[in-house]
Amino acid sequence: MPNRLGLAFVAGKVKAGTDFTVEAIRDKSAKLVFLASDASDNTKKRVKDKATFYGVEVTEMFDTATLSKAVGKQNIKALAITDQGFSNMFKK
Repeated sequence: MPNRLGLAFVAGKVKAGTDFTVEAIRDKSAKLVFLASDASDNTKKRVKDKATFYGVEVTEMFDTATLSKAVGKQNIKALAITDQGFSNMFKK
């Protein structure tokens, strides 16, 4: 599954990082959010509260290392999938 995140990232359909994820939720471009299972309580609250308000599904199936490796960046705590097709692929 993480290799699919990399594919979505290369396709330009991922916002990586907590601030970019919250921004994508706010501007309603986020279709699905991946939140690191080992993110801080503050980060989890911030992302989950925003996602709940805007009706975006959040999943915590990966840790920081997995999310970071999938997109080739460091210390990634949250990713927003901004394409409905990729979102559907992950929800299966």
